Amino acid sequence: MAYAAFRSIGAYAPKKILTNDDLAKMVDTSDEWITKRTGIKERHIAAENETTSDMGVAAAKLAIERSGINVTEIDMLICATISPDYFCMPSTATIIANKLGLPGVTAFDISAACTGFVYILSIAKAFIESGMKKNILIVGAERLSAITDYSDRGTCILFGDGAGAALISATDNKEEAIIDVHTGADGTYADLLMTPNGGTGSPHDALEGEANACFMQMKGNETFKVAVRTLTKDVVDILADNDIAAEHVQHFIPHQANYRIIKAVGDALNMKDEQVVLTVGKYGNTSGASIPMAMNDVYESGKLQAGDLMLLDAFGGGLTWGSALVPFSPLK
Repeated sequence: MAYAAFRSIGAYAPKKILTNDDLAKMVDTSDEWITKRTGIKERHIAAENETTSDMGVAAAKLAIERSGINVTEIDMLICATISPDYFCMPSTATIIANKLGLPGVTAFDISAACTGFVYILSIAKAFIESGMKKNILIVGAERLSAITDYSDRGTCILFGDGAGAALISATDNKEEAIIDVHTGADGTYADLLMTPNGGTGSPHDALEGEANACFMQMKGNETFKVAVRTLTKDVVDILADNDIAAEHVQHFIPHQANYRIIKAVGDALNMKDEQVVLTVGKYGNTSGASIPMAMNDVYESGKLQAGDLMLLDAFGGGLTWGSALVPFSPLK
């Protein structure tokens, strides 16, 4: 039987940094107010001519270089994004594949907001275990600054840009295999976090008078409550389903949305501080890029070692959620 192994990680963050003090000059806020409520101190912002696919390519090149797998062996590319180069088509995945020199490979986007990376991890696992593909590049890439209203202090303080990528490949060694992935969604909460304009449910002409309709809109308090409840249940369930105790997880890598959410879930699992990965302070919320960017920080710090067990956990617009138990299984 073929199993799916998590081979490598790479990430990219734009050079420009937007600090809390910078935002305080744009909206009625302060570094103290933002830090207390979110844990965020700064976020990276793409250059004017820097696209979502450009960032995805930078992260992907690093993941490929670290994987020990030749680029010509990659037979599928999946991109998780809510800020694509082009809405509708072509997909950002096809653009990334072209820029990487991967003609003819299966390539497509998925939209699961902040849970996007867990979703594409589950898809890659399924394709490999079915025997249909052998080496799949998964990319979470976001230019959220393009869909952020910088006059709305409730959302502009949260979001940043960046990308993360990983190489998932087939193995016959069960010890290397991704253990489990849980994903779910509930559209009854769709209005808690959304970009209302442009689709067939709310066409442009019906909303042309609303200047902020193309930007992300969020009901913060309601989203926070549902997120903590849902994420806690999901991680408790995946650990129980696989008979794994929380103390056996080396790295708990949650979606980096808000320090208070991460703290609440970590406390519910009795996680020690050294188990919990925190990068929300320097990147903010980068949606589908959040988890791989955080994972890359752990890798580059030297703390992520072969055989380490990672617990991933995410929650996003849709509403969507997901968790995964993933051993780090590099080839080199």
